[in-house]
Amino acid sequence: MRLVLLTIPAAILVGYLAGGRLGNLANVPFRWPVSGLAGIALQFAPVSGTGGTLLLVGSFLFLFVAAGVNRKLPGFALILVGLWLNFVVITINEGMPVTRHALTASGQANTLSDLRSGADTKHHLASDEDRLVFLADAIPIPPPVRQAVSLGDLLTYAGAMWFVIRAMRSTAPQPADGAAAADPEDRRSGPAELSTAESS
Repeated sequence: MRLVLLTIPAAILVGYLAGGRLGNLANVPFRWPVSGLAGIALQFAPVSGTGGTLLLVGSFLFLFVAAGVNRKLPGFALILVGLWLNFVVITINEGMPVTRHALTASGQANTLSDLRSGADTKHHLASDEDRLVFLADAIPIPPPVRQAVSLGDLLTYAGAMWFVIRAMRSTAPQPADGAAAADPEDRRSGPAELSTAESS
C-alpha cells in the first residue's frame, strides 16, 4: 500500500513534467469503474480464515473484469499480466507467501512473528511447501518504503503509472475549425437564406 501512495503521485509529477494536465484524466473512456473499485475494496475486507482467502480471490475476478474491458487503454496490458501473476501464486498457495529475505531486507523483520502466527490471513511466511515462490512477495524495497512486493505488483504499478502519464498527456478531440463544428443543417440553409435576402 505504501508503494501505491508513492507511485501514483510520482506518475502525476511525471505527467506534469511531460506537459500533461491532471484534468485530462476525466477525458479517458474508462469502462466499468465499479468493478475495479469493488475489487480493490474486497482486498481490504477485514475477514480472516478461509473466507478472507475467498474474498481475496474474488477481488481478483472483479479486477480482471475491469482491466479486461479497458485493455486497450495505455498500461492495462501490464496491469493484466501483473494481476494474473499475483492471482496464480495466491490461488495455489492459499494466500501470498512472503520470503524471510524480503522482510528483513525491507526493514520489516518485526513482522515475522505475525506471519508465523497467522495474524495476517492473506499473507504467510514462505516455506518449502509453497510453490512459485519467485512470483511471491520476494522483492524487498528498503526504507523509507519498507515493503516486500512481487513481480506482479511491480508490473501492476508500472502499468498504472503508464496509464496516468499517458492519460494526462491526452487531449479531448477538437473540431478542425469552426465550420466543422457547425451543424450540417445550418450549413445547408446558409446559402439559401443569403440568396433570399439578396433578392429582396
